[in-house]
Amino acid sequence: MTRTLDPLAPGHRGWWESGDLLVCHADGVAVPNALTARLTPTRVTEHFRVYALGTRILVAHRYRGDELDDDLAGHLAAELPGLAPHFERIFTGVVRTTVHDPLLAWTLFYANTLAALRHPSRAGAIASMAPVHSRALNLVRGRSVLDLGSCFGFLPLRLAAQGLRPIASDLSPGTMELLSRVASWLGSPLPVLTCDAAAVPLASRSVDTVLAIHLLEHVPPAHAAAVVREMLRVARRRVVVAVRSDPVDAGQLLAWGRASREPFTVFEHHGGWLVVDRD
Repeated sequence: MTRTLDPLAPGHRGWWESGDLLVCHADGVAVPNALTARLTPTRVTEHFRVYALGTRILVAHRYRGDELDDDLAGHLAAELPGLAPHFERIFTGVVRTTVHDPLLAWTLFYANTLAALRHPSRAGAIASMAPVHSRALNLVRGRSVLDLGSCFGFLPLRLAAQGLRPIASDLSPGTMELLSRVASWLGSPLPVLTCDAAAVPLASRSVDTVLAIHLLEHVPPAHAAAVVREMLRVARRRVVVAVRSDPVDAGQLLAWGRASREPFTVFEHHGGWLVVDRD
């Protein structure tokens, strides 16, 4: 989520708006449907219909509550690549218009996604992430864990379910507030930090394991190196980095490992991994 997007902001039943974007559920929403009935969609895909309303964009969908999970990210990326700048707002709009109550909508989204991560049954974004999560869970040393760039925080929630003491962190205050509230609803209260991963407000060697799972490929190289240095500062026992193979390659992981001046391993498992041991 962006810093300014509030995923729990009040909305309307069946439709959600943010600036020049309107998202609506195609069933039972009188005003948007009255508009779309008079318009020809500019794009029709398996999950979406896109309309132009003057300078505004309307995205209509028919997601059901049982379909509301993180595979939505893959659907948006594959079916609406031309709307990539609006990705987070469309994502939020779909969740918010599938179930009217904000917290209930997101709690359902979390519950469905966590269940699918534990038992992936179809191809998609969740199935591709499930083995990455499983490896990360197995690589944790000790009980206290800091997860950098948590986004929705599925991994910290799974760590908590294993009896560990995770802290989720992300640059977006809206996402961290959402995670904190949903975690409480799910019965797994979770500490959260809103911070840059290169400037974590924790003491040196204060956490057993520090994770950065599919984070560093999204930041500039100099910033990624600063994040790795910060991970090494905060970690007491282990640092775990996982990246998609593009644009970060094994050579970069090796360079980060050598710069740590600690024992490390680099390997491939659904992307590249760096594990640095501090004890």
